[in-house]
Amino acid sequence: MRIGIVCPYSWDVPGGVQFHIRDLAEHLIRLGHHVSVLAPADDGTPLPPYVVSAGRAVPVPYNGSVARLNFGFLSAARVRRWLHDGTFDVIHIHEPASPSLGLLACWAAQGPIVATFHTSNPRSRAMIAAYPILQPALEKISARIAVSEYARRTLVEHLGGDAVVIPNGVDVDFFARAEPKAAWQTEGAGGASGGGAGRPAGGTLGFIGRIDEPRKGLPVLMRALPKILEARPGTRLLVAGRGDEEEAVASLPASMRRHVEFLGMVSDEDKARLLRSVDVYVAPNTGGESFGIILVEALSAGAPVLASDLDAFAQVLDQGEAGELFANEDADALADAAIRLLGDPRRREELRARGSAHVRRFDWSTVGADILAVYETVTDGAASVATDERTTGLLARWGLGRD
Repeated sequence: MRIGIVCPYSWDVPGGVQFHIRDLAEHLIRLGHHVSVLAPADDGTPLPPYVVSAGRAVPVPYNGSVARLNFGFLSAARVRRWLHDGTFDVIHIHEPASPSLGLLACWAAQGPIVATFHTSNPRSRAMIAAYPILQPALEKISARIAVSEYARRTLVEHLGGDAVVIPNGVDVDFFARAEPKAAWQTEGAGGASGGGAGRPAGGTLGFIGRIDEPRKGLPVLMRALPKILEARPGTRLLVAGRGDEEEAVASLPASMRRHVEFLGMVSDEDKARLLRSVDVYVAPNTGGESFGIILVEALSAGAPVLASDLDAFAQVLDQGEAGELFANEDADALADAAIRLLGDPRRREELRARGSAHVRRFDWSTVGADILAVYETVTDGAASVATDERTTGLLARWGLGRD
């Protein structure tokens, strides 16, 4: 099958949607399908052979964050050329409701279109206001996928219609096989917390995410840290992600800042090793999450997970059976749960076992098969996707400027 996948966000800026598209494309290629991904990318960005650049993206506030998107007449021309050259059997568009390549591809393509909705935002006035613009494109979609029940709810309430829920996928074995890194583990007994002879009680907590994006929740974790250190003075926190490290620890007493180690951006391999090394992975995100791919990665690596009780996180963690939950934005609740987990090796082992069994449902062997089944449903009896020359007229109708 010839499959074209449209990525809305800049390929050179890491994010959950980009990782999902990358892993899906590589899974499909391993199965023998021809896959091409169209994505924004800055000049000079190294791209995999299956990715086609649609040009530079610009930052746009979107869903409580800042997304780097690509839109306009020049982008529309690149979309049409990619569609024409690809002669795809099916187009898979991600986030078609955002002002991005996905919406342009919806306008331009003819033939089977599958759309995946990642966003969970129950109060999006912008999406409601944009519905008249989005409607002609959304009507061309043959099948809709939502990555969670909460993304599906956002779609139904704001845009109408419905979607099948297929979660984000993870290569579970990649994380499960990773070797822990001694420098990231708690000293003594291969990562089990608690001090050895004369060593203060402690443990290693992990956090992965953009440091300077408040909804990722690092400030909540920083507010919880003094209470954790008071109970377990040997605890340290490993933080991986981009952002202002000095600002991140500014709220901590100076004497406690040495307990926080910033690792910067890490490779996929080091992310897996980090998750294999920590005693507890903490996800203090405060909102705007439709799924929680980092939770699935942590479970795959065998890390006991402590997460805020967002609806999407609770669903991924099987309502607290595969990981522990604390009240969202409650630093005291986070601290109490972390102290309890760090002091209870038996509970951590129980969570590892439950998480490792639960996470198999998110492996690409399952998720990829479900997505392929959607492709096969919409392509039965359909011709190859062609370009729609009305795109330029639609862009002009909505008064869109050039890049």
